[in-house]
Amino acid sequence: MTRDLHHVVLRLLPWALALWIAYVFVWYLQYKFTGHEGSVWLFTVLTDWLGLHGHEKAMRIGTGAAELLAAVLCLVPPLRAVGAAMTVGIMAGAIFFHLVTPLGIDPYGDGGVLFREACLTLVAGAVLLWLSRQQALTIARALPVVGPLVERLCPGRFAARMG
Repeated sequence: MTRDLHHVVLRLLPWALALWIAYVFVWYLQYKFTGHEGSVWLFTVLTDWLGLHGHEKAMRIGTGAAELLAAVLCLVPPLRAVGAAMTVGIMAGAIFFHLVTPLGIDPYGDGGVLFREACLTLVAGAVLLWLSRQQALTIARALPVVGPLVERLCPGRFAARMG
């Protein structure tokens, strides 16, 4: 019975993580893509801090597009590792900017909901990437610059297996 439960958890956990990631990313798209005043303010703070005055819209829409792509990729099993890696990168960036810019952890005065969700989504992406590590290494091995490095670090492991 324990072995069956373990198998079910390992089969369903990636879907639960992918659905959480997709939910968070897609939910916040309504604010990024419609130019909601809170989203405009947040990205104005970021672009001003970066010295990119006047480029709030490009950063807001670009971030939303990256999040949408990551959400879709997490839901497509053969590309899940790519979506998980994108999620880790996007959320690491979000957490970094909350910690080092004037935004802070609680920019909206709601107890830091956005920051907490970023942290949870980063963890979900990291676990999903770990669960998809064979796929990630197979994809990385096929890349021109990264492939030789992966082969040196993991010789012969995970050869030509996807999924």
